[in-house]
Amino acid sequence: MNKLKDKIAVVTGGGSGIGKAISMSFAAAGAEVHIFDLNAAGSNAVVQEIADLGSRAVHHTCNVTDQKEVLDLVQQLGKVDVLVNNAGIAHVGNVEKCAEEDFERVFQVNVKGAYNLLHAVVPVMKAQGGGVILNLASIAALVGISDRFAYSMSKGAIHAMTMSVARDYLADKIRCNSISPARVHTPFVDGFIQANYPGQEAEMFDKLSKSQPIGRMASPDEIAKLALFLCSDDAAFITGNDYPIDGGFIKLNN
Repeated sequence: MNKLKDKIAVVTGGGSGIGKAISMSFAAAGAEVHIFDLNAAGSNAVVQEIADLGSRAVHHTCNVTDQKEVLDLVQQLGKVDVLVNNAGIAHVGNVEKCAEEDFERVFQVNVKGAYNLLHAVVPVMKAQGGGVILNLASIAALVGISDRFAYSMSKGAIHAMTMSVARDYLADKIRCNSISPARVHTPFVDGFIQANYPGQEAEMFDKLSKSQPIGRMASPDEIAKLALFLCSDDAAFITGNDYPIDGGFIKLNN
């Protein structure tokens, strides 16, 4: 219950889905959670849930693609012990069906957004003597996923940035790892299926669930448990690693 006691944690996209589960888990473990999210309604609802449990969280309306906005917010905090780069968006389409504006939109949120937080937080962690960074990558960074060209590009960049930061800041006692989930059942997934496969929602949900050899999607709480471990002192000897949490997708999906 006290794995993150008195730690200041920033979670981007913490107002729903995996980000919500991580925010709730970190708060339960003793952290003061700062949610950076454009979704004020969702984030404030999470903040209230955390408050109801007797823990503390704060919502900050933040566009992660705006570097000045990110820098200003991080400077206001003054201290960041844990950063979770979770904010992200998806796109369906191969390279032929990925328009320039689609590619740019995914890049801005998923890649530049993570870069902006790293750029702002790493100097703070250096000055305070260390910290922990966790980036949300994806199995799409490691294997080919049909019709996910732009999304795969962005998650490949997350994986590469993770390894780079881990290497560069060893001497500064900053640990950096990433998690690569397969499909996770979140409201985002439900909305994604509804928007892209209208009239085929049940069929597509079943198909996507069974694409994991284990036969189902992960729950957000399962991702949050791994995130909590990697961001706690239990993982003090772990840096520069990516952790697939994929129901056997990478190794067993032959």
